[in-house]
Amino acid sequence: MDNWRKSSYSGEGDGNNCVEIATRAHDVAVRDSKAPARAALTFQAASFTAFVEAVKRSAEES
Repeated sequence: MDNWRKSSYSGEGDGNNCVEIATRAHDVAVRDSKAPARAALTFQAASFTAFVEAVKRSAEES
């Protein structure tokens, strides 16, 4: 069973305005928090980490 978690930035109330992630041994799964029963996207852990770091850098430059 995956341990899904949401960002602390997901909003007030039920916090359904974001995605959820679950980390696994070699990959990261991402799903829509509004439709958790639907399929999740899966990324290699290194690729997902690179994506998150690029988003952080972009936000810092803004």
